[in-house]
Amino acid sequence: MKKIGIAAVITTVMVSLMAFKSVEPKTEEAKIQWVTLEEAYKLNQKQPRKIWIDLYTEWCGWCKVMDKNTFKNAEVVQFTNKKFYAVKYNPEKDADVMFGKVSFRSLINGKVTGYPTTVFMDEKMNLIQPIAGYLEPRMFHQVLAYFGDNNHQKEPFDQFQQKTYPTKYPAKAQ
Repeated sequence: MKKIGIAAVITTVMVSLMAFKSVEPKTEEAKIQWVTLEEAYKLNQKQPRKIWIDLYTEWCGWCKVMDKNTFKNAEVVQFTNKKFYAVKYNPEKDADVMFGKVSFRSLINGKVTGYPTTVFMDEKMNLIQPIAGYLEPRMFHQVLAYFGDNNHQKEPFDQFQQKTYPTKYPAKAQ
């Protein structure tokens, strides 16, 4: 009987000690700081940055894959938040936005062939280029670096991918 009592006490003490085990706080996952198209336009008036716009629809499967994989990649998040204003825009639901005298929809009219499409704009709200289709994290990081650091003004993308990207941005978005 004594042995059962001692075992019960030891078990109770062990369970109690386990309850006080140090719990490491979960680090919050970094996220893209999404803004609306109107907010990006206003922010850009005060602090100019390039803008990239995720054109998506609710029915688009590859849009959801980009949300889940590409837009949660730590390198993509970090580069985006440092260099761009990022916008999610659903052309089937979201209202058109005026950039001065030009509307966003007229700016991309005829240039969007499907979803997802990522539209890149410069600091003056001029269209740089839309890129159609799903982009995995590494490729998306390459595109961000190409436009974000003005590499598009210096060399073609294929040359950037082969020469500049591996040396200037090693081991990014693997």
